[in-house]
Amino acid sequence: MPTAHPPSDDHARDLHPCCGHSTNLEDYFLTRRQFLNRVGMGMGALSLAHLLEPAALAAAPAKTAAAGSPLSPRPPHFPGKAKAVIHIFAQGAPSHLDTWDPKPTLTRMNGKSIANGEIALGSPFEFKKYGQCGLEVSSVFAKTAAHADDLAVIRSMWTDIPAHEVATVFMNTGSLRIAKPSLGSWLVYGLGTENQNLPGFIALRGGGLPPGGAANYQAAFLPGVFQGTSINTQAPSVPQMIQNIRNTYVSPKEQRRQLDFIHQLNELHAKNLQRDAALETRLESYEIAFRMQAESLDAFDLNKESADTRAAYGSSEQGKQLLIARRLVERGVRMVQVWHTGWDHHQQLQTRLSQKAGEIDQPLAALIHDLKQRGLFDSTLVIWGGEFGRKSTRDRNGFDDPGRDHNAKAFSVVLAGGGIKGGTVHGTTDELGSAAIHDKVHPHDLHATILHCLGLNHEKLTYRFNGRDFRLTDVAGNVVKSVLA
Repeated sequence: MPTAHPPSDDHARDLHPCCGHSTNLEDYFLTRRQFLNRVGMGMGALSLAHLLEPAALAAAPAKTAAAGSPLSPRPPHFPGKAKAVIHIFAQGAPSHLDTWDPKPTLTRMNGKSIANGEIALGSPFEFKKYGQCGLEVSSVFAKTAAHADDLAVIRSMWTDIPAHEVATVFMNTGSLRIAKPSLGSWLVYGLGTENQNLPGFIALRGGGLPPGGAANYQAAFLPGVFQGTSINTQAPSVPQMIQNIRNTYVSPKEQRRQLDFIHQLNELHAKNLQRDAALETRLESYEIAFRMQAESLDAFDLNKESADTRAAYGSSEQGKQLLIARRLVERGVRMVQVWHTGWDHHQQLQTRLSQKAGEIDQPLAALIHDLKQRGLFDSTLVIWGGEFGRKSTRDRNGFDDPGRDHNAKAFSVVLAGGGIKGGTVHGTTDELGSAAIHDKVHPHDLHATILHCLGLNHEKLTYRFNGRDFRLTDVAGNVVKSVLA
């Protein structure tokens, strides 16, 4: 029977002072393979030690220091004028012909038969010129149009498929087929975020998930820590809006101790087996949730704003969302996406589009004014737009109160703020607004332009997955230089 030896000095340091049991986690968490390896390979390891030079054993690399948080701020490829993004997604495909792209020829042809027997539908809304630049904008966006000299309107957008779910996800991820990271995930991956107590990418939705669901703000093959955090702003109170953040049963000190212990177990798991992306994402979520306790409830509490500020944004759900968005970028969140659904107007165009635009017009104008007052406008890129446009003809299902059918060949996107040249119109559609014809802009081009405003080269912002370097713009995309300041 082998003689028992006293523990070495190193091992003695790992023994509990009272009971003498090991305090080393590795002694308590062994897989069957590890147990057999330690017992069965022990003699072989001793023999091997005699064959190796002691110097070679001493040269084994030391454990590297823990890396910083993946959300820590990182420098861009070049100085970017924008530091944050507020993206208002008008989901449902708003009609460019009734908002940002005036077509007097179409108005004159209203009710007349055109190609394929379809009937022309002129806009029921009046367009006027605004600002020193003379930007023509529909009456439904009259309040936003008061900031015409700050706006850049791309009138020559086009996309691949006029189907809501596919086009919505494509507009957010640049992918029609495989699951790819969203724009916000790429931004946080490339730049990190300024506030470690809040997620870097937050999606504000008024109720249920948008068409395409969480794929619109997913991280896909990027590490899960870069995915968007979805918040339902229709919840009646802040604690209900941001659920499961505060632990009323355990003190913050004890929570911190529990999280540290879980991280220790994960390190053992990673060292002994292999890293599990899903597990690491879950642990990062725990970590962010713990840190959010200190700041999230404050950031979403609109009662902290003055009555005048709340009145300026208005009482609509979108007013609430945009005021929250401003508070978030003010606190260092990299990207806030505001979901404004309900723009699918196949009938009752005049009534329904007036209502829908009325929900966002005042809040958007207030946001631009508010960002300026707070010195945030030049560092915040504001985007408004949907997934595709509408046809210049009556929808066949509209009956006596018509609307417009889907159109992937033409739509408009509005940009303002950081990196944008205000009072600008880029591109044109044909005389009826049916298709973009000059200086056409694809979603890949728009994404390249957005990244450029934040100092990121879309061709260099890549991530290797399955042996290939992927990027937001795939193998396409050109920066739209005419809208840049």
